[in-house]
Amino acid sequence: MSGALRVGIVGAGPWAQRVHAPGVHAHPGMRLAAVWSRRPDAAKALAYHYDADVADDYEALLDAVDAVAFAVPPAVQGELAVQAAREGKHLVLEKPLAGDVPTAEAVAAAVRQSGVAALLVLTRRFAPEVRDWLTGIGHLGGWTGGSAQWIAGGLLSGDYAATPWRQEPAGALLDAGPHALDLLDAALGRITRVHHARRDKSDMWQLVLEHASGASSTLTLSLRVPVQPALIEFTLYGSGGKSQLTGRRTAARECYAQLLDEFMAMVRSGRTAHPCDVRRGLHLQRVLDGVQRAAEV
Repeated sequence: MSGALRVGIVGAGPWAQRVHAPGVHAHPGMRLAAVWSRRPDAAKALAYHYDADVADDYEALLDAVDAVAFAVPPAVQGELAVQAAREGKHLVLEKPLAGDVPTAEAVAAAVRQSGVAALLVLTRRFAPEVRDWLTGIGHLGGWTGGSAQWIAGGLLSGDYAATPWRQEPAGALLDAGPHALDLLDAALGRITRVHHARRDKSDMWQLVLEHASGASSTLTLSLRVPVQPALIEFTLYGSGGKSQLTGRRTAARECYAQLLDEFMAMVRSGRTAHPCDVRRGLHLQRVLDGVQRAAEV
């Protein structure tokens, strides 16, 4: 294709305002063409800042763009993404991919059949320090196990805490879980089994996972602990000794800018494969489903 990629944003909440819209607007190869939300006033306010059109409905947005960036709840994204992919629109998808595994499978099938580019917004995977860490541990090898902690207070207050789906019993798992599970999976090999999963009354999750490499890992996760800054730590151990990744040094907006660069490269080249493509989203959806089944949530 030639010219700027016309991108439409679906959703007009805090994440769309802080990351999606400014990121698309700042990208030299993209143009924020339209915004659509089930809250027309919010869509109008967001579009106004970037001189974008406000779509009257979802179909009108699809008619006006080449690609869609989603900033809506998982259950909403799944159904809309299938429609967009079938109409040949490239996709920037939030995590988790959908509200359930069958819908996630439908998204992946629609993307595959249409041959569009589709990337999941796993922001940490686009941070340079994370990529350096994954490259380094891959060169060493010999990892037999690992542990991760993702402890924060994001659901105690603030804009994101007001999101209804995040306040559901599995909200913290569905919000931060994909990031943590993705990094454990990338570091130790594909997660093949959820041995144990428990959510206590304080909304603290404890998981025990098995990987295709033979390694095992544990994850402790909560978004209801008042710690500042958040405790985000990954530790691997094995014949290579110990390796750790701690903190979040690169801001989400910088990670998103890198994601958009790679998304644009996929669109321009016609490539659809990427470590964070829709297949990754489907795999993580299945792991999340296994966690919820094990925890009976």
